[in-house]
Amino acid sequence: MIIWEKIQAHCLKHGDEFAIIGELEQYTWAQLAKVIGIVQQQLSQTEHDVIALYTDNSPAWVIVDIACQLSDCTLLPLPSFFSQQQLEHAISQAGATAIIHQMNDELTSFINLSDNKMVAINSIGLILQEVNNKDASLPPGTNKITFTSGSTGQPKGVCLSSQQQVKVAESLLQATQLIRPKHLSILPFSTLLENIGGIYAPLLSGGSIVAMSQESLGFNGSSGFDLAKLLTTISHYQPNSMILLPELLLALLSAIKSGWSVPSSLQFIAVGGSKVSAGLLTFAQQAGLPVYEGYGLSECCSVVSLNCPDDQSLGSVGKPLNHVDISIEEGEIVIRGSAFLGYINDPDSWNKDKVYTGDLGYFDEQQYLHINGRKKNLLISSFGRNINPEWVESELLSNGLLKQCVVFGDARPFCTALIYPLNQHETDDRLQSWIDTVNTTLPEYAQIKKWYRLQAPLSFDQKLLTSNGRPIRATIANQYSTIIDQLYQG
Repeated sequence: MIIWEKIQAHCLKHGDEFAIIGELEQYTWAQLAKVIGIVQQQLSQTEHDVIALYTDNSPAWVIVDIACQLSDCTLLPLPSFFSQQQLEHAISQAGATAIIHQMNDELTSFINLSDNKMVAINSIGLILQEVNNKDASLPPGTNKITFTSGSTGQPKGVCLSSQQQVKVAESLLQATQLIRPKHLSILPFSTLLENIGGIYAPLLSGGSIVAMSQESLGFNGSSGFDLAKLLTTISHYQPNSMILLPELLLALLSAIKSGWSVPSSLQFIAVGGSKVSAGLLTFAQQAGLPVYEGYGLSECCSVVSLNCPDDQSLGSVGKPLNHVDISIEEGEIVIRGSAFLGYINDPDSWNKDKVYTGDLGYFDEQQYLHINGRKKNLLISSFGRNINPEWVESELLSNGLLKQCVVFGDARPFCTALIYPLNQHETDDRLQSWIDTVNTTLPEYAQIKKWYRLQAPLSFDQKLLTSNGRPIRATIANQYSTIIDQLYQG
């Protein structure tokens, strides 16, 4: 297994240097190799085919991940942001017969765990408990199951091989040209992008991982987000790389405006999850943030294209990585070379050679890939004009004045928007002035004629956003239907 071979090689060269830095514990390369070997032996003895993992970012998460690969069992990372219903669905669908988690966490209140078959995982503070479950039908070679964060209540289980995961991580290293980076993991490890880019890529290159809990990074669940904590963590650990969602990028830009100094150690910040405007990226780079937009999806084992320091075009999502071939078929982005093994319990989806992404896009003359938005989200006005709402939204979000924006206009005479400002004390006049400015850059049929100021931001907890911050448009349209209708009256 390539990652294990690399870890052993790094032990010989850098055995006393830190590979993983946690809040309470740190592991040198030599210590990491030793503890992975111990946990691997223990997991092999349990003889479970599919094991779920439910815990916060920590060195223990990384250890279990690598140990599962070594013991030839399938790992099911469980996102902490999943609802109880989604967690139960994922565990059941994947056929997991054991769960590795912390003692007395929230899982114990609703998952039927066997107390009689509880095993402490050696020296990493987690336990393994068996759960009654039926076997699932998985494609041969499945090493990891990641559940998509899509707009449906019951996400799909995407099956991936260990070779695919390593291939993507190696392509990322080649594209970014990062050498032994110190990576600060901000997104949950259960997020495939962070799993591949924040664990595998640093480990393969001999770098180090700063694995802090979500609370220490400022994510306080339903109580909000503490930006000061995140800034303190970034400044303290002086990382070389990070991965951000657009909303976190906005938060860092707000901090810079308030006087926060960007650490000179930062070399590469990947941003993705939803479309980011060229204006916002330009502003971020001018402010000292080395931000580069990319594009990927779970069905292709995460990243397929990326802008890089020596090869970038703002407004695009970069050029295809070396492990994939990307084409455009009837306006839709189609990817070959990194297709997933298939969905759980869906043999008709197995062993396909290409992935139809459902995203609209095109290549420019320099072969940079551009995303126009989701095929299913395309708005067609009552005058027959095709409008990509993500395009209009990204322009409205480009200067950091707005935190959220959702555009409507399907089968309507003009476009409207629900907006929420980054600063809740922002005046309506200033918001209107900004919308007027953006409208001058848009064709008449895509301009925002009317808008409504949300009283509170849209949230994942309300099931109005996916886990990576994309609006769940149908649900939002339904919940705010009266308000939207009123925008069109008269």
